[in-house]
Amino acid sequence: MGWTDALLIYGLTLVGCIVGGVSIGASMGFVGMLGITLTSGMMLWPTFGDIVWNTTTNFSLVSIPLFVLMGEIILQSGISGRFYSGIAGLFRRVPGGLAQTNIVGCAVFSAIAGSSVATALTVGTVAVREMRARGYADTLTLGTLTAGGCLGILIPPSIPLIVYGSMTQESIIDLFMAGVMPGILLAFIFSVYVALRVFITPSLVPKRTTEKIDLWLAAKNALPVLALVAAVIGGMYAGVVTPTEASGFGSLLALLIALSYRELTLDGFKRALRNTVLTSAVIMFVTINAQILNFAIVSSGIGHGLAQWLAALQIAPLLFFCVLLLIYLVIGMFIDGLSIMLLTVPLLYPSLATLGFNGVWVGIILVIFIELGALTPPMGLNLFAVQSIVPDRSLGDVAVASAPYCILIIAFAFVLYAFPGIALWLPGALK
Repeated sequence: MGWTDALLIYGLTLVGCIVGGVSIGASMGFVGMLGITLTSGMMLWPTFGDIVWNTTTNFSLVSIPLFVLMGEIILQSGISGRFYSGIAGLFRRVPGGLAQTNIVGCAVFSAIAGSSVATALTVGTVAVREMRARGYADTLTLGTLTAGGCLGILIPPSIPLIVYGSMTQESIIDLFMAGVMPGILLAFIFSVYVALRVFITPSLVPKRTTEKIDLWLAAKNALPVLALVAAVIGGMYAGVVTPTEASGFGSLLALLIALSYRELTLDGFKRALRNTVLTSAVIMFVTINAQILNFAIVSSGIGHGLAQWLAALQIAPLLFFCVLLLIYLVIGMFIDGLSIMLLTVPLLYPSLATLGFNGVWVGIILVIFIELGALTPPMGLNLFAVQSIVPDRSLGDVAVASAPYCILIIAFAFVLYAFPGIALWLPGALK
């Protein structure tokens, strides 16, 4: 069976399973087992056990539950509320006020949560109540939360980048460092947009207050989380710890900070552990099945054949980049970001390498494309996350508020294409 026939069978079967209501993880595993059986019979079935073992014992993937636990401890202990109030005090007189606090708060919390949805939920749970009480328009509030949440998978630590690195053998530290500058720059672009929008439509925000700001109290509330972020990222940047060691170190620091505030109850700690187990189990289930599909793709020669076909076409890299953006934009409307990464990387990575794209840069670009999916209906997870905080608002209202940020993300992707050094400078400086 040729690689084109295999690609057609795998694609149709996968789409049929998803349309039929089968979960994305189970669909990928089924297609992978079917493909291996069609190409090699039952001879390679023992390999399934090897795939499960190698995936679950992958040292890099061990960091995922620990990074999730770090974010859950911060959330369940109430530290996130203190941090938000501290950042709000520092940014109260900046154009946009608490809307700017959402962007900055999400950017900082991204370095703890590693998840887009977790970032949007954590900041949003505190922000919506505060902003409504002060008279901010929901159209401004909701958009800053969904867009700010996207930074959760770009600014390290990032769960999709960990998975991408484990699949492509790219350095996870290089991927993490490559996400720092784009993440900061994208947060800055969001902040500039908020300032301009508030300048054009002042009615979106309340009148500036003359209330005196207690800078000491604001710094006191914000510094512990900032110190945690600096310790985790700084440790990896300095080469003191690996990403996996940094995740364990960060979880310990988060626990110590929570205990120092005396707000982490036993029930809260149990919820943090339970949520960590549930999230990690889902991620690992999808990852194992994706690796089975990946093995089927490699065995059938689809990845190699597709790369050779694209090389023979001599397609311009910019055109391929535009097509890739369109593909991710459409797929992101129906599938969550991590599943998209696991589903598409085995197919696209060889082709992108053939066209001369840097593997680390590709990881950052794919994460930015995935961010778009988190903001586009009908399956944008950030939209659902924020809408769950404001049940009196429809999903359509949240989507409309998020639309301008989709345009900004697309524009930023082309900037990153034109200037790849934005992502690659920091990893290069480390070496």
